[in-house]
Amino acid sequence: MVKTWVCLQLFLILTISAVAQQAGNPVLKGYYADPDILYSVQTRQFYIYPTSDGFTNWTGTYFKAFSSPDLVHWKDEGVILDLAKDVSWAKRNAWAPCIIEKKVNGKYQYFYYFTAAQKIGVAVADSPTGPFKDSGKPLIDQLPDGVKSGQQIDPDVFTDPATGKSYLYWGNGYMAGAQLADDMTSLIPGSTVILTPDKTFREGTNVLYRKGKYYFMWSENDTRDPDYRVRYGVADGPLGKIVVPEDNLVIAKDTAAGIYGTGHHSVIQVPGKDEWYIVYHRFHYPDGIKMGEAAGYNREVCIDRLEFDGQGRIVRVKPTHKGVVKGVVPR
Repeated sequence: MVKTWVCLQLFLILTISAVAQQAGNPVLKGYYADPDILYSVQTRQFYIYPTSDGFTNWTGTYFKAFSSPDLVHWKDEGVILDLAKDVSWAKRNAWAPCIIEKKVNGKYQYFYYFTAAQKIGVAVADSPTGPFKDSGKPLIDQLPDGVKSGQQIDPDVFTDPATGKSYLYWGNGYMAGAQLADDMTSLIPGSTVILTPDKTFREGTNVLYRKGKYYFMWSENDTRDPDYRVRYGVADGPLGKIVVPEDNLVIAKDTAAGIYGTGHHSVIQVPGKDEWYIVYHRFHYPDGIKMGEAAGYNREVCIDRLEFDGQGRIVRVKPTHKGVVKGVVPR
């Protein structure tokens, strides 16, 4: 009887441990995709801004935000921008937002760039959770000069720590970048550059700066493809020529773990530390891989550690169910 009880206890411990190992990812409850992440200096909180997913053919019409003190515990902050109520120039296909915190005249403001009806808009708020006020017109609604096909989607915003200047990147089928004007709601005329790194580029640009290098990251293949994945290149400036390393895969599917469609990401550095995390979406686990193309709009958000080697190359990330277990605390 004692032996049976000990075995039962051991079984329960192992079972609980196994569940705990899978408890970290996904980090948000429900279907979300295309996550952008922000650390707010004003509130000392992390925020995720995703596409609201689970809608056939990506027909969602609103955006939400989620907050966390430590990348582990996430709070649903509700809808922060609703196309039906808040945007006059587009009412469909609310996709792939990004955000930046800027101090303007001594006051923090939040500039939120988003895709709607295959155009890119911008909304502004005094808080990372809104309310956001749309500018009243699209910021980008046509192909850049010299580009003959593609979509005006998937914005990414980046402030160069070396200069304080801010840049916007966008495009599906091409990668474009331009310098933002001081108002953060318009582009500097003539600053747009086509940056498409190579034929693997599809969409989902994300830019970061580390130790003098500008890292350009992007998604390859279609979000409905189990092989949706992330690659990277490096440049000497925020609009410079991107050099693509031979081994440049950042994150990809893990069939043994049942993880597929790992892409459209963003990256966060823990303030005060050389500690980095990648926030990405994957097919819903475990049933997404059985859904066919519908897996591409039944996605979930995950976080894993991102590391660099001694030469500054990105070490390939292994997507996990475990995710971030220990809370992350900025300095």
